[in-house]
Order: sequence, then structure tokens, then C-alpha cells
Amino acid sequence: MINKEILKIGLFAVGLDTYWEQFNGLKSRLENYLLTVEENIKNIHPAVINLGLVDNIDKAFSAGSIFRKEDVDIIFLYVTTYALSSTVLPVVQRAKVPVIILNLSPAAAIDYASFNKLQDRTTMTGEWLAFCSACPVPEIANVFKRTGINFHQVTGVLDKDDQCWSEIKEWIEAAHVANTMQYNRLGCMGHYYSGMLDIYTDLTMQYKYFGGHIELIEVEELAALRKDVPVEDINKKLQVFQTAFDVQQDCDPAELQKAAITSVALDKLVAKYKLGSIAYYYKGKGNPENEEAISSIILGNSLLTASGIPVAGEYEIKNAQAMKIMDSFGVGGSFTEYYAMDYRDDVVLMGHDGPCHPRIAEGKIKVKPLSVYHGKVGRGLSVEMSVNHGPVTLLSIAENGIGGLKFVIAEGESVAGPILEIGNTNSRYRFPIGARNFVERWNEQGAAHHCSIGKGHIASKLRKLAAMLNIPIMEVC
Repeated sequence: MINKEILKIGLFAVGLDTYWEQFNGLKSRLENYLLTVEENIKNIHPAVINLGLVDNIDKAFSAGSIFRKEDVDIIFLYVTTYALSSTVLPVVQRAKVPVIILNLSPAAAIDYASFNKLQDRTTMTGEWLAFCSACPVPEIANVFKRTGINFHQVTGVLDKDDQCWSEIKEWIEAAHVANTMQYNRLGCMGHYYSGMLDIYTDLTMQYKYFGGHIELIEVEELAALRKDVPVEDINKKLQVFQTAFDVQQDCDPAELQKAAITSVALDKLVAKYKLGSIAYYYKGKGNPENEEAISSIILGNSLLTASGIPVAGEYEIKNAQAMKIMDSFGVGGSFTEYYAMDYRDDVVLMGHDGPCHPRIAEGKIKVKPLSVYHGKVGRGLSVEMSVNHGPVTLLSIAENGIGGLKFVIAEGESVAGPILEIGNTNSRYRFPIGARNFVERWNEQGAAHHCSIGKGHIASKLRKLAAMLNIPIMEVC
């Protein structure tokens, strides 16, 4: 899942050089602990830049320069023993990336009996200093707070089986997603659905929080690409449709042909602009070529979504970002909205028309013909699926009302049961606070009516990503 060629992890340890002559073997012992930390991190992600034990101001300035030059995405600061905050700050201050303080003891507890049997108090002090990782953390945290360093903490035991290593892994996964968003190219094709005010957003605000690039694309370009699709490419795409989908018998072969042409054209459009996600909508009224391109787009967009290029309908740019985040965490990211309430079973029915996310479908996706696209121009083929039964997480990227963005999240469960077989995505979701409380609490946050749903409970990962991006996060349940 992690792009090993881009994501860079910075690692260093801190100590105090005054100790090394005073306490024989302490420095080498702490350096070995650092090697253990490096090995454990590399087991999660191999691109680690380890600058060793920083124990004086000269090394601090040098380390800071290297991290800046190497363009690291996240820094792990391993606190081995007491260290002066003045030797810590220069290392991280110029990098301007999130810092994770690793307060890791070499063992779960000191062997007090053995320790107190040591005959020499100097030896005792050296042994104590080897367990002194917690000591300077308040000092470091104080300085980071006062100087505006974005820092977080992991507290635990050096042993790789300690629970803290699951937390470290999540920080690395969050760093990967932040890095993915930083380099993502979002294609915006068409225009907003007129009057759907909640989905409008400031594109520059998207750059502010996520980075990346937004390419504004005319639908005419897709229509033009459809004119030059070779017959062999059409036939190959038709074979992909038969493999990827459960194409219903009442699907018109002519409509499948149109969808295949559009799918090939979409592939070319994605390649041209190097897109990693797409938001689209276009009325198409009055222009037959544009209308045919948009009305035949659902199958191709579903295949793109399955390939790691999530596509959001109705020009929902914020939700395209949310879908990319979920997909980058490896949990999918299905485009959805409330459909209806089922008070008898205490579930919320949620889904949407347009493209689906095949990699998180419960069973094979059905392709069905629709004589009308409700609320939209055209007719053609659509997809019907439910999200895998089991734990799910909902993510909405919402305007916060004061000129910024926020995450709105909830954890629930996709459950079996009857759905509306209308040729759209449709799932039943149960929430620990109940359906009534869920919709009210979710609505209180002012999220747009679309959200992204992924498999599994990943609220803890989304918290870390939000912290790295300096985005507030509101948890509904």
C-alpha cells in the first residue's frame, strides 16, 4: 500500500554527551536501542533515514539540515535518556513536518532487586539513565508547544510486540496517506450540480490542507477521445466488463458498446493528466456527443475506482478527496448518501447512483439498464452493489463554517438484509448509537449530504491523519 519510492521517514535519538565519559557503556547501549527502533520501523516501511544519536548542538544543526535536504515526510524522535531541549529543537524546526516522540522504555520495568544490589552508585546511575526515556519528554513537549512544532507521542516499551508498535504503524500509514494527497492530481470534469449548495467548495482551500494539483477538464475532451477508440480496445473492454461485473440479460449490447468506448476514453484522459481521483458532473443537454459521453460513464468510472482512482459524481470535490483518503488507507471508499431509514431494523439505508467501488462489494456487482437517470439527463447502464458486510467507517470532509475544513467520521457496520434493487449502490448500516441518534448527530456537524464509506474501523488512523494535516476531527460514533 505504501509508496516506497516517495515516503521518507526521518529517525534520530537524543542523549547528553556529558554522560558518555561518566558512565561506561551507556552510549553504545542506547545506540543499540536505536538500531532496534530502526529495524522495527523498517519492517513497516523501509525508507528510513537514521541520523543516529544526537547529543550536542553541533550534531543537532547538522541533523536538521540533512532532514530538510532529504525532504522527510515524518520524523520519529526516540528519547533514549535525558537530553537538553536545545539539542532537540534544531533537528526538527527546519523540517516543518509532524514529529512523533517515541518515549520507549527498554523493558516493561526496572529489575529493582538486581538494580539495588549493584555495589557502585555510579554504575547504578548509569543503569537508571538507560531507563530515563520519560524524563526529558515534558521539557521537549513544552518547547515544541512554545515554538509551534506539530508533535505527537507514543509511549510504551521497546519490545516490538508492545501495543505501541501498532500505534507507530498507524502513524506511518497516516504519513503515507498525507504524502499521497500531497502528490495527488484531482481531475474536475464538468461543473457543479446546480443548486446543490452543500457540496460547493473553495479549490484553493483544498490545496491549503491537502496539497496536490487540481486539473479542470472539459467534458468535450472526453467526447473527443471517444471518437478515436480502436475496435480492438472496445472488444477488450467489453471482456473486462464481463469479468468484473454481473451483466444482466436485459442490458442492451449497444449501451455496453457505448460504455466500453467511454471507458477506454477515460483511461486515456487519466493517463494524459496523470489523475489519481476525479469529480465529475455535466448536464449534457443539447449536445448529443457530450450527453452520450456522460450517460455511458458509470462502468468506466467504477473500473477506475477499483484501480485506485476514485471517482465521485455530482462534482463532489470534497468527497473525491475523502474517497482518495479511504482508498489510500486500503479500505475502499464508496460514494454514498442517506437513502432512507428503517426504524424496524434500526438501520440507515445509504447508497448513490453513478460509479461504485468494486473492491469493497458484497458479491459481484450487477449492471442494470435504467430508462432514466433520476435528476439527471440521459439513460443507460448503471451498477448495483452493497458494501461488504462487517465493520465500516464513514468519512466526510466538511466546511467548518469559519473558512476551513474538518473531518466528520463515524464507525458502524454494514449488515445483511433487503435493499432497494434499483440499479444503484445500496447498503444497510447499523450504528452503536442507533439510527435515530446517528443521523441527528451526523447532521449536527453540518457535513455535506455525501460521504465516503470504507471497510473496517479506522477512526484511530483518521485521527492521526487529521492531526498531521492540522484538520479538526469530529467523531459521531
